[in-house]
Amino acid sequence: MKRATIIGGGLAGAAAAARLAQAGQAPLLLERETQPHDKICGEFLSAESRHTLAAIGFDASRLGGVPIDRVRLHAGRRMAEARLPFVATSITRRVLDAALLEHAAAAGAKVQRGVNVRSIADGRALTSIGDSAAGPLLLATGKHDLRGAARDRAGTIADLIGFKMFFRAPSLHRALAGTVAVVLFDGGYAGLQPVEGGRLNLCLLVEQPRWKALGGTWPALLAALIAEPGLAGLAEAEPLLDKPLAISGVPYGWLARASGDDLWRLGDQAAVIPSFCGDGMAIALHSGQLAGAMLAGGASAGQFQQQLHGDVARQVRLAVAVQRLARHRLAGLAMVAGLGVLPGAIAALARWTRVTAPPQAPPTPLPIPA
Repeated sequence: MKRATIIGGGLAGAAAAARLAQAGQAPLLLERETQPHDKICGEFLSAESRHTLAAIGFDASRLGGVPIDRVRLHAGRRMAEARLPFVATSITRRVLDAALLEHAAAAGAKVQRGVNVRSIADGRALTSIGDSAAGPLLLATGKHDLRGAARDRAGTIADLIGFKMFFRAPSLHRALAGTVAVVLFDGGYAGLQPVEGGRLNLCLLVEQPRWKALGGTWPALLAALIAEPGLAGLAEAEPLLDKPLAISGVPYGWLARASGDDLWRLGDQAAVIPSFCGDGMAIALHSGQLAGAMLAGGASAGQFQQQLHGDVARQVRLAVAVQRLARHRLAGLAMVAGLGVLPGAIAALARWTRVTAPPQAPPTPLPIPA
């Protein structure tokens, strides 16, 4: 089989690279960033994610993540809390992605950083260092589209702006021990959780009209967030980035289907689950290990896309329905009130939006040259 080229060194791309390398088919992975970096992500590594990592020989427990076993849901002054049906791990993407890429390289994948893929044409990646060789092409560029392989946004939720900021607030970090807080506010929602190093990760999505009404500035948005009871503890927190990470136009609800081309779509390029109750990191990892297993086994891109669609479509559609409901303030208040009466419903919702397809067992890893 011709050598596979993987575009993107995030969770999906690195998982696929490790899986292929373990099967003796060392792929070429192209990553545009030269160094580990932060990404806009809730950084919630579920039990399913850890199982998928274990299937490719990666032990996430060594990275020093923070255990999460509770969720706290806020809407105004209403609050509901419940224990999750699993113990998750809160770990930054900067740390996790870098470690997983190193794992793929140690297994035999060739990782090239600092390579910008400009477009896809005629089954090849057109890059800053030349065109890729003919062979399977795996697209794992996360939320960012690539020319020649753009996703159709029709029917998706694509009018949100995402932000991410790290904070240091020791007392709030202690108060949130083991907990992820989800806060519904006028025009969006936010997630706040402790991560390694004594920091807090604030990730949020805000509707564009709300952003414009606030003057389109981060200080104004942050002031509005701190006015929410569920985020009031951030008033005395120290921001750890000069400015927040930001992204817009992500097509939440997008699902790739089998097509006539030979492109293998992984992670957010295959399925974008709303982060309100979905598990995008698990989908990314599952898609990567599944692509590696099926490609090594001789499957086509179409067969892979059909299998992945069956594994994640229900979860994505349910998460989209919940997100559309939560966007309406009165519905959000009613949702929190109802979950407060039936806290078990929170755990049930968490279970229903997980990726439950079991990872395929990996082949015996080949010896790694000294």
